[in-house]
Amino acid sequence: CCYRLGIVVLGLNRSQAKNALNKNLLKMMSKAVDALKSDKKVRTVIFRSEVPGIFCAGADLKERAKMHSSEVSSFVSKARATINEMANLPVPTIAAIDGTALGGGLELALACDIRVAASSAKMGLVETKLAIIPGAGGTQRLPRTIGVSLAKELIFSARIVDGEEAKSIGLISHVVEQNEAGDAAYRRALALAREFLPQGPVAMRVAKLAINQGMEVDLVTGLAIEEACYAQTIPTKDRIEGLLAFKEKRPPRYKGE
Repeated sequence: CCYRLGIVVLGLNRSQAKNALNKNLLKMMSKAVDALKSDKKVRTVIFRSEVPGIFCAGADLKERAKMHSSEVSSFVSKARATINEMANLPVPTIAAIDGTALGGGLELALACDIRVAASSAKMGLVETKLAIIPGAGGTQRLPRTIGVSLAKELIFSARIVDGEEAKSIGLISHVVEQNEAGDAAYRRALALAREFLPQGPVAMRVAKLAINQGMEVDLVTGLAIEEACYAQTIPTKDRIEGLLAFKEKRPPRYKGE
């Protein structure tokens, strides 16, 4: 985890196991996300891998094979809860997919606000191959992202797509040619995060809240949510600073209050 002016980078690094999600990695992710939730200095979070060619290979099947069936249920619940905590982070989140993201690895990326991938990256929800289904949000977030029919096709076939195809079906927002260092998606994610930084911090948080909550309800209710969220920006010092900066033709200096 590292800071860059309010950009926090969470890097998965379980190289010997292709960043497979085991109990320990989930616990560490949960702890990291928990710390970020209440940190007002955090403006954007990037999830990436520090293992070349791999984003996250999904659940650790070697660990899974040793589990009793009751343990499997509680592990999947924990994975679902951890990924949900990520989805509910109050600030923008970006998944930088520079390598393979399968099963739980893609579910992790789907919980982010924006996904960026290298054209060579491979993505898929492959659980049906193992006679199970995506259990950490995949059956819900994939159709919400790419549409019901396509999501069914990808899950039924356990198909793996590359960055170009992922972009064409709307699974990711940006596709980039991989570079020598193997971190092209991460660099694109950083560039995006830098675009987010100048904006008012309170506005960013309530904009995310308005969109997230509004997507789950009818339009009339959604507009009421927007009104309630807008109301949170009116008493802020940042709103006054924005107007002043505009008047004085200078960049605003926002403080998140």
